[in-house]
Amino acid sequence: MRHKLLQSAAVALTAVLALAGCSAGSSTSSDSSESSADTTVTFRLWDETAAASYEKSFAAFEKQNPGIEVDVEVVPWADYWTELRADVAEGNAADVFWMNNSYFGNYADSGNLIDVDTALGKDAKNDWTPSVVKQFTRDKTLWGVPQTYDAGIAVYYNKKLLDEAGIDPSTLKDLQWNPDEAKDTFLPVAQKLTKDTSGRDRLNGEFDTNAIATFGTNLGYDLQAILLPYIGSNGGQFQDGDDFDFADAKTTEAVEYVVKAVTDKKVAPPASDTNDNSDFSRDAFLEGKIALFQSGLYNLKSIDEGADFEWGVAPAPAGPAGNVTVTNGIVAAGNAQSKHLDATKKVLTWLGSTEGDTYLATDGAALPAVDSAQKVFLDYWKKRDVDVTPFLDAVKAAKPIESPSGVNYAAGFTAYDPIFKQIFAGQTPVSDGLKKAQDAANVAINK
Repeated sequence: MRHKLLQSAAVALTAVLALAGCSAGSSTSSDSSESSADTTVTFRLWDETAAASYEKSFAAFEKQNPGIEVDVEVVPWADYWTELRADVAEGNAADVFWMNNSYFGNYADSGNLIDVDTALGKDAKNDWTPSVVKQFTRDKTLWGVPQTYDAGIAVYYNKKLLDEAGIDPSTLKDLQWNPDEAKDTFLPVAQKLTKDTSGRDRLNGEFDTNAIATFGTNLGYDLQAILLPYIGSNGGQFQDGDDFDFADAKTTEAVEYVVKAVTDKKVAPPASDTNDNSDFSRDAFLEGKIALFQSGLYNLKSIDEGADFEWGVAPAPAGPAGNVTVTNGIVAAGNAQSKHLDATKKVLTWLGSTEGDTYLATDGAALPAVDSAQKVFLDYWKKRDVDVTPFLDAVKAAKPIESPSGVNYAAGFTAYDPIFKQIFAGQTPVSDGLKKAQDAANVAINK
């Protein structure tokens, strides 16, 4: 087994997704040559931490499946989707690759993914997290083997900064955000936690906005961790089917609230720091420069390893429509054009098993989407005295808002993303910007 980090050169964004690849049904074809010769199955993902867990998993798989070797390839997120698009078009894609909800539709519809229901059998998904199965089911067919489950969104807090501001962490669970300032209890706390270099908080009339030392919150342009939960907890929506629908009144109110926290209240880092650096807020939290960091389980391991202060987890603030979160997951998708379909199917079967997916949980790196493997993850964090129930309880609080998806979502994202960045930079009014972004995105996906 080999582990490769693939640092790609720029790949043309105009590469055409191969539409004439093998049909999904071809996943059940037999390759008799595999029985007598060693076979290498390539597995690609974008996360180095998870890659280390997969190496252990595939080592166990190889012992049980002599003659099959699995090579792990890591392509950084910044290049991942461009690389995948080009590789599929050229017929050079990995045999198995990580896939998220936003991008899988196009690959499924064009026949480039293995039909998991046919290849592994419909009973295989009985032990897989239902919400992840639902996310990756299109036209009543499942197109990937669930691997990780993000559960809901919660808030990591820096206890030292809360103590210095006189805020009891136990009170965070009662915070509510509201477009009506008279009913809003979240921003006042964020203001109290925002300090300048002289130690004055944001509520102090002499607060120096040009010398901010610590921010109260990380509110900003983060679709999964912040925008979708705020939109959902105000009764808004982001999509209607595959079409974008984020210019309605409720969604506009939610986005205006978040933008105001950045540009007006200045209780969160400016867009110049966060728009093009998705890790900025996490790193600032670890440096003790953000008191409340709203995010998901996907940052749990990094925070546990990187924080040199006492921290904990609290529920995300509820909105007028309650505590509405977003759930997400990752699947291992099989390449329908693989030259080793039988071996690839065996790898997918392994990844969907309790033993195969447990390796992601043994060191707390990710919550498995194989339900019977989740106890290992929960026990790991319980032994470390970390309460992860706010993430799990968020899913139970109210019906989650759907994460974005659609056959042409990538084209829509390319159209709306620069306009959202302008909104958060204060360069475009929220209402006008959302309407402009929605129109541009819908034109893009319907071309």
